[in-house]
Amino acid sequence: MEADGSGFEITQRQGAWVVHMWWPVGPINGGPQRITIQPAEGAPAREVARGISTTVLRRLDMVAALELAKQAPEAQRTLEELAGKVNEMGEAARLALEGEGVSERYLTLLVATYTVMADFGAPAPIPWLARLIGRRPETVKDHLKRARRDGFLTTVAGKAGGELTDKAKAILEEMAEAGSQHG
Repeated sequence: MEADGSGFEITQRQGAWVVHMWWPVGPINGGPQRITIQPAEGAPAREVARGISTTVLRRLDMVAALELAKQAPEAQRTLEELAGKVNEMGEAARLALEGEGVSERYLTLLVATYTVMADFGAPAPIPWLARLIGRRPETVKDHLKRARRDGFLTTVAGKAGGELTDKAKAILEEMAEAGSQHG
């Protein structure tokens, strides 16, 4: 595994070919963003002349590469940082819920936390979110449905997550501005 400031690369050899798979620094929740295939040093000219076959592509061990990428120190560090940020965001949502009930501010903090979890591929965002805000998963699901209905979060068919709407982004900006004026 090779790493630099922008990401890291995992290399596999497949017959006459060397395959480089690259992931950016950040949480690993899918395949590589770039794959480069080059002739291996000393590969038979005859095999290289035939080009890359579908057999070479099918033999790529994406599962092993993905598991190795997830173990990269850069990925682990980023994951820990992200988990810390998510926990802080969840705590802010919990405090808003306790102080204001199911307010626009609370729903915005809830969906912001939820989208961060979904974007980095958290395996169980609803139970995690429920633990953070001190409510049952069913309650969190109801609050997320309400947030979608009230225009804070878009829907992504068949997947966890969604996008923050302009309405939610505006509330987050207002909270950030208010926070910077108090600090």
